[in-house]
Amino acid sequence: MEKTRGIKRNFGLIGRNIHYSFSRGYFREKFRRLGLQGHDYSNYDLADIAEFPALTRENPDLSGLNVTIPYKEAVIPYLEALDPVATAIGAVNTIKFTPEGLIGFNTDAYGFQQALLPLLKPNHIQALILGTGGASKAVAYVLRKQEISYCYVSRKPQGDQLAYQDLTPSIMKEYTLLINCTPLGTWPDVDAKPAVPYDLMSPKHLLFDLIYNPEKTAFLSEGEKRGTVISNGLKMLESQAEKAWEIWNS
Repeated sequence: MEKTRGIKRNFGLIGRNIHYSFSRGYFREKFRRLGLQGHDYSNYDLADIAEFPALTRENPDLSGLNVTIPYKEAVIPYLEALDPVATAIGAVNTIKFTPEGLIGFNTDAYGFQQALLPLLKPNHIQALILGTGGASKAVAYVLRKQEISYCYVSRKPQGDQLAYQDLTPSIMKEYTLLINCTPLGTWPDVDAKPAVPYDLMSPKHLLFDLIYNPEKTAFLSEGEKRGTVISNGLKMLESQAEKAWEIWNS
């Protein structure tokens, strides 16, 4: 790390409506703690992904970017290459600037795995993934690695996906791991939650919410009332951020 201490390097987050972002505060505090005075981290709120090329041209000091909703898939055509994990997932949340061009990575999968594995019990062998966006693809990738079968749940289901009204008592009894990959419940709309049948939950269920603000979403609170194990997305975020930092410095 000493070799980067006096070098000017900028990083940032691209997304839409990202004023609430965890990443900027996390990395600025990290730079302060490490004494990296020439380093900074900014939010780049893009109304459309078509603004991305201009962003990179106008910020020549950029060394790396994180990517969040809704651009984890849309950014891919603008990249020179993807690493194998990002290719397998089909979504990118980390971009490294290299002499050969912009390389896409996915550290969401690593972060989710680090957060999920300590919570799993032997009965957590089937999962419902709520939402079908870029983050849900990283979740599905980890579940496949852990040999946990899963089904997507969507407001507009396609193919073999389920609709929320399809979540019958038998399905809720079988699928004891529920992962919220939707933005429902994010601050400031903290009362929103996925339309799952909470009354069919039990202490055998594990509810994982990728949201970290608020600390306990309405989704998690409803599960907690029924005795479920709950976890928010903070540990996942911290782990994926550290993995991104490792990639930017490799």
